[in-house]
Amino acid sequence: MKTIIEPFRIKMVEPIRLNTPVVRDQILRNAHYNPFLIPAESVLIDLLTDSGTSAMSSEQWAGMLRGDESYAGAKSWFRFESVMRDITGMSHILPTHQGRASERILFELLGGPGKFVPNNTHFDTTRANVEHSGATAVDLVIDAGRNPKGRHPFKGNMDPSKLQGFIADVGAENIPLCMVTVTNNSGGGQPVSLANLREIRRICDAHGIKLYLDACRFAENAYLIKMREPGQQDRTVKEIVRDMFDLADGATISAKKDGLVNIGGVLLMRDDVLAERANNLLILTEGFVTYGGLAGRDLEAMAQGFQEVLDEDYLHYRIRSVEYLGEGLIKAGVPIIEPPGGHAIYIDAGSFLPHIPAEQFPGQALLVALYRHAGIRAVEIGSVMFGRKDPTTGETIRPPMELVRLAIPRRVYTQSHIDYVIEAMTELATTKEQIRGLKIVEAPQVLRHFTAKFAEV
Repeated sequence: MKTIIEPFRIKMVEPIRLNTPVVRDQILRNAHYNPFLIPAESVLIDLLTDSGTSAMSSEQWAGMLRGDESYAGAKSWFRFESVMRDITGMSHILPTHQGRASERILFELLGGPGKFVPNNTHFDTTRANVEHSGATAVDLVIDAGRNPKGRHPFKGNMDPSKLQGFIADVGAENIPLCMVTVTNNSGGGQPVSLANLREIRRICDAHGIKLYLDACRFAENAYLIKMREPGQQDRTVKEIVRDMFDLADGATISAKKDGLVNIGGVLLMRDDVLAERANNLLILTEGFVTYGGLAGRDLEAMAQGFQEVLDEDYLHYRIRSVEYLGEGLIKAGVPIIEPPGGHAIYIDAGSFLPHIPAEQFPGQALLVALYRHAGIRAVEIGSVMFGRKDPTTGETIRPPMELVRLAIPRRVYTQSHIDYVIEAMTELATTKEQIRGLKIVEAPQVLRHFTAKFAEV
């Protein structure tokens, strides 16, 4: 069949409201041209993030009713631990309230001044938690990962030669861990191959460096491995997932992505001594080791979600849905990062709006235009999110690409919603010269994209 249908039926609906352009313009002004500050009820189609925005299944809701809310040793914890150990093979399963809590614990233990943490590409909270510890976050993605038009099947890969050179430059003793993000969110949702993970593991082993995964979208990465990597087509996604985790010393996971839940996270470790220290921090800041800042019902929903996400019919629908959006935008002449990745389409806003210089934030300008025109909310991944001042020279350091991410919530929108997004971007393409740049009028020092205020130039 050519038509890829949603492998589920809809049992509950939520109304959404379409405001007029005049009303949306006023909403933008009230929100200081920052989509994070727009009330959700004023958004027609919300593509701000795929984190915590999934629709849960009937089995997940049933699990929430079964949730055991005992403070210690709840049966919901034992079910969650069993599921995660079966999927990942990790010795220590630490529940947290979300992924950034896992990152905070990990980097409080292993980070610190004078330390360096290489990654293919750090995402926003990961980089912030590394730097909050005093360590330096370094991105070492392959060169193909910075070429939007290139069709390399694994543009999320870390560059082994860059890693080798980096270790030689700063010394292995100053690298407490190497991290690989699967899929590579900041780099366009692009996957990482098993072959690349094996090579990075080999380099880490040669220098005594721990390898951790930022595994928020591990199932989507595994499915793309199955589709694109030679020799993997006849294997199950679950087998590929296990291979990925077997190559790592640990992982941080936001369950709000491939866990198919609205809240929750996991910190995975093999090292007994490090895990004991992590448990102490968990108790101090999250909760007891068998609930980690979550209700028992949340653990039940996570356990079920992590099983459901490995369903290959679901993954086929999921990846194809994202690809469908990408194909529609390419046909309309909208430049995107190719090939489409796992959870989102990334518009190359710098190329789409060449009349807006980087210092006027073309990605943020496109967000504003898209909401004003069609009520669609997305997120900037460019100079707003990752621009910063060089502490030595004072010069502005900008990321290699100015992107807008259209992140698709799991099991939420239908094909007609995606068709509406394609139509909106197609119409914007005909009037894009009228889109104006922005300037920052107020912003915090860290993670400014969440709360910064802008004005149109």
